[in-house]
Amino acid sequence: MSRETRLEAERQDIIRAPRTRALVVGPYLNEKARKPAASERSPAAKMEEAIGLAQAIDVDLVDHVMATLSALRPATYLGKGKVEELATRVEAEDIDLVVMDCALSPIQQRNLEKALKAKVIDRTGLILEIFGQRARTREGALQVEHAHLAYQKSRLVRSWTHLERQRGGFGFLGGPGETQIETDRRLIQERMSRIEQDLEKVKRTRGLHRKSRRDVPYPVVALVGYTNAGKSTLFNHLTRADVLAQDMLFATLDPTLRVVSLTHGAKIILSDTVGFISDLPVALVSAFRATLEEVLEADLILHVRDVSHEDAEAQRADVQEILSDLGVDPGDGRRIVEVWNKADLLNEAQLEAARGAAARASKQGGATKPIIVSALTGEGLAELREKIEERLSADRLTFELTLAPEDGASLHWLYENAEVLRRSVGSDGAVHMQVRVGPERAESVRRKFGAEGPA
Repeated sequence: MSRETRLEAERQDIIRAPRTRALVVGPYLNEKARKPAASERSPAAKMEEAIGLAQAIDVDLVDHVMATLSALRPATYLGKGKVEELATRVEAEDIDLVVMDCALSPIQQRNLEKALKAKVIDRTGLILEIFGQRARTREGALQVEHAHLAYQKSRLVRSWTHLERQRGGFGFLGGPGETQIETDRRLIQERMSRIEQDLEKVKRTRGLHRKSRRDVPYPVVALVGYTNAGKSTLFNHLTRADVLAQDMLFATLDPTLRVVSLTHGAKIILSDTVGFISDLPVALVSAFRATLEEVLEADLILHVRDVSHEDAEAQRADVQEILSDLGVDPGDGRRIVEVWNKADLLNEAQLEAARGAAARASKQGGATKPIIVSALTGEGLAELREKIEERLSADRLTFELTLAPEDGASLHWLYENAEVLRRSVGSDGAVHMQVRVGPERAESVRRKFGAEGPA
């Protein structure tokens, strides 16, 4: 077994041991110390999410602690008194793992581990662990491994004290050889380079697949949203598929695509994507950029929101920020439709308030009116299908065409390059068709069939 593989095995043994006892710590700045923000979550909401993340790696969660900070300490993030308090509790309750709901520097992480005498991981490390367990496709696994190695590489000096030993050189020059930490860092870099090459091949293949889909006359609709907003449940209901849909964070990592028929027979390609989350590690955003290109290429984006969640607005802001980072204008009301999911969790008064809010939202900036649905019960999905069809058809042109009975080639071309809405055969055998195409194919229809304009 290579040293790199052994180190990874050791780390996995620590994190995923059956009886790993974990403590979640929420070190949050007080109101005076933090920057004001309209979408700022409450400490209780942050802690709830941190607990959900910790439970997602299947540890024995002993308890959770909130630490209110007036300032961040460069050495340990927490103040000296809080560190001592945690150290006492870790020892008394035999805690193996301390999860810090923040981003720690390598030095802070190392110092906390020394002081607490327990394994410490931060929010980034925790999300990487979840992604590592959930990735199913080769592409997903490669993306997660690359992000994890980049994170691990900067922390070698912290994680394994045996790496500080030197091993002997080859004897050509005498003196000390390459230090163990340098060896491991070099091995990690070599592995990252191989993964980058593999991902480049995957990216080219995905690009070819997207080109093939562009050649199919079906528009692409992508589901995006905060993790656990109900995207996969909605995807399953619309497609009658069986994608993993559970009440847990990051149930879906790998993109899934299906063809869906809408209310009046029009077809779309529906894409389910990885859920977003606040403070998503930059390395993971970069790693999943190839996967999220499905969103960039989509004709329509459905932003699925958990309208029953107390932090729905903050989650909305997080998703919009990530969309903006990807190059998608979150304010594009013609391309993005908000789907307010989990209506079944609202009481009558809350549902009425949501309807009023949706009506007001549609009057702001020309945005499409949000659709209130329950992916679990099916409530509102008929309206959603009609809204998808309406939005997509707004940019597509419809033609009424008549083909000679013997013109099978033209009939075949239309089925390959256009969306056939209606077809009938007259008494003379002529084929009457109503087809819809995107603007980029309209001129081809005009030239080929002599059509002067859309119906």
